[in-house]
Amino acid sequence: MSSRRSSRSRQPGSSRITDDQINQLVSQLQQLLPELRSRRSDKVSASKVLQDTCNYIRSLHREVDDLSERLSELLANTDTSSAEAAIIRSLLTQ
Repeated sequence: MSSRRSSRSRQPGSSRITDDQINQLVSQLQQLLPELRSRRSDKVSASKVLQDTCNYIRSLHREVDDLSERLSELLANTDTSSAEAAIIRSLLTQ
């Protein structure tokens, strides 16, 4: 069974990703992460980049949740006919 699997991965046109492609993608991720962006010249392991990417995405989710909650509170405490409500609505529809 394993020989069948390995022969499939060697077929032309397979979607197998190369080590160079993985390294390029990890490098691109590193450039997107604020904590690792400044370390471009330093060698950072792929596992560190992936771990930091997961942590960064989690922190962005928490930030979005917090901002959504704050927006909901703001809208609940704002008169819907006020100028502030109109500004908030216009920002949300952009």
